[in-house]
Formats: sequence, C-alpha cells, structure tokens
Amino acid sequence: MSDASCNILLIVGSLHENSITRVAVNHLADNLSADGCGVHVLDFAEDPLPLFNPDTAWEQDYYPLLKEKVVAADVIVLGTPDYHGSISSTLKNFLDHFWKEFAGKLFATIVASHEKGLTVHDQLRTVARQCYAWVMPYGVSFMEKVDVKDGQVTSDELRDRLDMMRHDIQIYGRLLADQRAADLTGTAPGFLAQLRN
Repeated sequence: MSDASCNILLIVGSLHENSITRVAVNHLADNLSADGCGVHVLDFAEDPLPLFNPDTAWEQDYYPLLKEKVVAADVIVLGTPDYHGSISSTLKNFLDHFWKEFAGKLFATIVASHEKGLTVHDQLRTVARQCYAWVMPYGVSFMEKVDVKDGQVTSDELRDRLDMMRHDIQIYGRLLADQRAADLTGTAPGFLAQLRN
C-alpha cells in the first residue's frame, strides 16, 4: 500500500445559510486536513453549480475545474440534508455531472436528518453502485439541536462517528486508490479496464 496521503473531496449538499450539513462536513474536513490528507470542500452556497444540462454542461467553463477536483479525489464524502426522505437537489445536481469519474473510488455519506436518514443513505449507495464506485458500509446521520448547535458539533456521539469515518476513509481510500491505479495501468480484465487510455 502507498504511504501517500489520501485526497478527499467533501461535498456540502445544502445551500442553507445556517446548514448543519456544512457544520458536520467542515468538522470532518478540518480533522482530515490535520491528519495530512489532501482536502477540498465543495460548498455550492459559496460557488454555485449550474443546473446540469447534458447538452451543454461539458462545454461550460466551470466543468474542467470541477472535473479536475473529482478526478484527483481518492474519496468523495457526500453530505446532504434529508429532504422528504431523499437527497437534496444540490447534491443530486453535482452527482449528475459525473459517472465514469466515480468508478473505483470510495464514497462516504453524511446525512442531516430528523430521523435516521436511512433512505437517503440507501439512495447514495445506489448512486455509488450505478457509477461502479465503492461505498462505506455505514453512514453518519445526525440531528439539529441534538448533535449540532451554534455552528459546532456538540455531541460526543457525532464526534465519535465522524472520527470513525475519518479513520476508515483514509485506510480504505488508500487501499482502493492503489488498486484503482493498478487496474487502470494493468492488463487484467476487470471493470476498470474499459476506462484505460
């Protein structure tokens, strides 16, 4: 396994000014950065992403820069609020821009939910599977006023779950990144063979 640090892209799938999703994602990003990971947070409240149009998206000025961030990532952390038992339109719009770029990478899911967010995690696992990505076998769910207050993670339970994810995505992200690189440069007939240059 490579000793190189993991490159991690974290997505804030909420445009809410006081988003608790943003709080949890930034908490994780800060700790991953402290571990020496390459960390990039995409927050579409700060840098809006145009609505995906398959006829024009790939020719737009924003697309090459966004694609570069996705391609560079070993792990993609998807943060979203639970909207009607589903993912936010903000996150869905980001996901719609890519599929091959996700293949062979590791996804991790964080859901702000008044319940457990199980259907949201399941939908994100489905996205990962459809894009031939791997996904952590668990997600992190949390609630406003219980786990996050005044822009800070306040519960030990959420801190512990985020620390577990922080550890695991680095371990498995590196493993999968090394295997993905070997698959893309090798000659074995695995799925990623179709993405070889």
